[in-house]
Amino acid sequence: MPEAVPVLDDLRRESEELDQLVEGLGGEEWALPTPAEGWTVAHQIAHLAWTDRAALIAVTDGDGFGRLVEAALAAPESFVDDGAEEGAGLPGGELLSRWRDGRDELFKALAAAPRGTRFPWYGPPMSATSMATARLMETWAHGQDVADAVGVVRVPTDRLRHVAHIGVRARDFSYGVRGLSAPADPFRVELRLPSGESWVSGPEDAGQRVTGPALDFCLLVTQRAHRDDLAVRAEGADAEQWLAIAQAFAGPPGAGRAPRTEQGGGL
Repeated sequence: MPEAVPVLDDLRRESEELDQLVEGLGGEEWALPTPAEGWTVAHQIAHLAWTDRAALIAVTDGDGFGRLVEAALAAPESFVDDGAEEGAGLPGGELLSRWRDGRDELFKALAAAPRGTRFPWYGPPMSATSMATARLMETWAHGQDVADAVGVVRVPTDRLRHVAHIGVRARDFSYGVRGLSAPADPFRVELRLPSGESWVSGPEDAGQRVTGPALDFCLLVTQRAHRDDLAVRAEGADAEQWLAIAQAFAGPPGAGRAPRTEQGGGL
């Protein structure tokens, strides 16, 4: 079995769920503002299409991806927004087709990737499994923005374990991107999946612990909700600090979201 197949199945389901959410939107609904400042529903889908294309290039054309990195370094504060803006002006149906075609190509490339191969990315190089996990995390997070914009409450699934995994793996990155030194010792993270099953990471006897619902932890590490609105708990000063800066995504530190009381309600 190719390396990325198990997580690709979950990525496909996550993508299809978001696809079903947007396929029936009218023109005005594509222009609805999302919680990400300046981004409409169209921007969210355009960003996913743009990032899927970048991932496809990383998997199939290392030199071509090097040119994408050069462009990012030339405009580090705007290249993500520029990529979203490029597709956001398309008619909704055309944008949706672009996203569908691009993600299908990426699925095929990741499914065919030889086991053990690592591909370049904007952060550390990734295996096919890591790339698929990162795409699932982004699809889920941007899907949350879309759901908030159209007023839909999504039913959480145990696919959140992939988002939790990348959130934990990105712990040290969260420190490094802020010029901070990461704690030397691993933390224990104990989460409750929507099914009621437990998801755990780290040694059982760790002095620093994080506990709570998987949904809340994933909203936190993707910066889709403020910690004050979430039932995530820290034990230990280092764990407390991590929850204040955690991010599961590459790039500069995000501004995060204001507490619900400041947003006027809703995540």
